[in-house]
Amino acid sequence: MSATERILLNGDEAIALGCLHAGVALGTGYPGTPSTEILESFSKMGGRAQWSPNEKVAFEVAIGVAYAGARALVTMKHVGLNVAADPLFTVAYTGVSGALLIVSADDPGMASSQNEQDNRHYAEAAGVPMLEPSNSQEAYDFVFAAIEISERWQTPVLLRVTTRVCHSKTVVRPRSVQVQPPAPHFVRDIPGRVMIPAYARPAHGRLRQKLAEIQAWNETSDLNRVLPGDPALGIITSGVSYAHVREAAPKASVLKLGLTYPLPLRRVAEFARGVVRCVVIDEGDPWLVDALRAAGIRVEGKPDMYRFGELNVPRVRRILEGDVSPESKPPPGKPPQLCDACQYRVVFDTLRRHNCIVAGDIGCYTLGVLPPFEAMDSCVCMGASIGVGLGLRHVLPPDEARRVVSVIGDSTFVHSGISGLVEMVYNPPPGGHVLIILDNSTTAMTGHQEHPGTGRTLDHEPTNKLVIEDLASALGVRRVHVVEPRVGSEDFERMLLECLASGELCVLIARRPCILIAKRLKELEQRHIAPKSPPASTGVAAEATCCSSAVPAGAGADRLESGI
Repeated sequence: MSATERILLNGDEAIALGCLHAGVALGTGYPGTPSTEILESFSKMGGRAQWSPNEKVAFEVAIGVAYAGARALVTMKHVGLNVAADPLFTVAYTGVSGALLIVSADDPGMASSQNEQDNRHYAEAAGVPMLEPSNSQEAYDFVFAAIEISERWQTPVLLRVTTRVCHSKTVVRPRSVQVQPPAPHFVRDIPGRVMIPAYARPAHGRLRQKLAEIQAWNETSDLNRVLPGDPALGIITSGVSYAHVREAAPKASVLKLGLTYPLPLRRVAEFARGVVRCVVIDEGDPWLVDALRAAGIRVEGKPDMYRFGELNVPRVRRILEGDVSPESKPPPGKPPQLCDACQYRVVFDTLRRHNCIVAGDIGCYTLGVLPPFEAMDSCVCMGASIGVGLGLRHVLPPDEARRVVSVIGDSTFVHSGISGLVEMVYNPPPGGHVLIILDNSTTAMTGHQEHPGTGRTLDHEPTNKLVIEDLASALGVRRVHVVEPRVGSEDFERMLLECLASGELCVLIARRPCILIAKRLKELEQRHIAPKSPPASTGVAAEATCCSSAVPAGAGADRLESGI
């Protein structure tokens, strides 16, 4: 590759290319906007990538790779790091032998998320170094910086990106020479890897020592840059906010931070002393300004109204001018809705007509909350529908409790619904419960990625398939039904009413492939790609019922697996 080559990439693609050129051995993750394209691009470029059932499992696989001395990547959106927080905090203690790069893609403004959390807090809380690129070139370059830091100090490194960095395209000049990664090799280190209290206490001390060393190194690191300007106004910024600052205040002196945890406090203090007015401009929580003020550095922060949503050039100008007047509301866009041919329309129409109390979940079916259905009464986080529904069933009066159903998608069920199903079997409500699993054979909301229930890997190659009805039966659910929701058919409605009236634990699988992947499924069938059949189950005492008629085009591979 030529040193003068220029490529137009978005931030996700740039991270993927950086990982490829840096010799990352394996990329793992769970799809979630705006991080999804990282692993997909890494795979298309020739890297080895795989989807895991959820972020925690993906993180743990990546830890194993890094324990073996190889370079690992794990990707997720901001709320995914909540799922992976348990291993995050402890791997900071154990450290790693090879590089471990953690990508958290935050979503200021909640373009496609249920909250607006700022994952910079995680870096400080867990004690892991954090890098924040401002464009695609830095997204590419910071992969190498993260690997250097990770291997030098044997620590995981957090690469925190945001929606605008992930999805905006800027020019990238790749490195002309690709890195030769170290050969994987396992070295036993029981006191360093097994976190019983006796070993964890000194590990915590080692972690703090590493952070102190990284902070001292960061004081002179070229990951942070000063752009000289008018000393009357100095701006401290990071991430995509830097681009807004340069346009909004082109004459200002700017300190752009790249390695934002641990902060180079002496360098920041020196910059602040050299300007008359020093303002911190960053998206989200006042994390940076609070950290600087806690260190005794006098800086201005943004008014609280600007912690919500993404920043842009006009908003940065307003912050610098101290303008706290009401902002003009953006023109209303077209509200999202279920596709016209979506089979879930039948499901939500039925739930609405029968006045069900619906504990909902995360996925494209969450749109069932909108008109004309308005058939969802809660949506908290991935997998919460089952637990919330069970809680409602446990305490509501019988006439209300019998109307409660939990609704979850197939990918979300695999992600974090299985433990909820175990809870349902272990602590059944007196009047039973009805769990509806909407199985459309894909992870639809994030762009139709595969998952363990499809029987296909990230690159659509065949692998072992998790059969949901077999799992439910094996856990002891007697009433397991599979039905195809179709316009003009009463099968789903009949089965739902039967389950609601039974007073027992019921799993109702509404199965029909998403209309948007029908063509792809047909192409996979023509290539003779079908999921591998799992071992035949034996001795399962369950009342399993299938209700189905015509099989949709392109759905044969999944139908063969379910016996429909």
